[in-house]
Amino acid sequence: QVQLVESGGGLVQAGGSLRLSCAASGRTSVTYQMGWFRQAPGKSREFIASVSWSDSTTYYGPSVKGRFTISKDNARNTVYLQMNSLKPEDTAVYYCATATITKKTYDYWGQGTQVTVSS
Repeated sequence: QVQLVESGGGLVQAGGSLRLSCAASGRTSVTYQMGWFRQAPGKSREFIASVSWSDSTTYYGPSVKGRFTISKDNARNTVYLQMNSLKPEDTAVYYCATATITKKTYDYWGQGTQVTVSS
């Protein structure tokens, strides 16, 4: 099993920045890819960013590209999401997830951290 714990969420004014962290524990040797998703009230889950654990290849969702940056620390089994130029529409619960080497699907999820951007 893999356990994920997000941290770093909070309240920030528009134009500000936040850095989210997601620490993995358990059987972390099976990690293939880690990603960030978000879900706002009344809306479906949205892909934010992902990073490959082996070669550090990154992908970003169109709504955050150029503003958000994903990074990782393999030794600490931790993934980060640096969020800059935040907008009120970025308000959501942010989740991190892990895809395993064997299944390559996001089958492990954290509990989420709330990000609220005020005007």
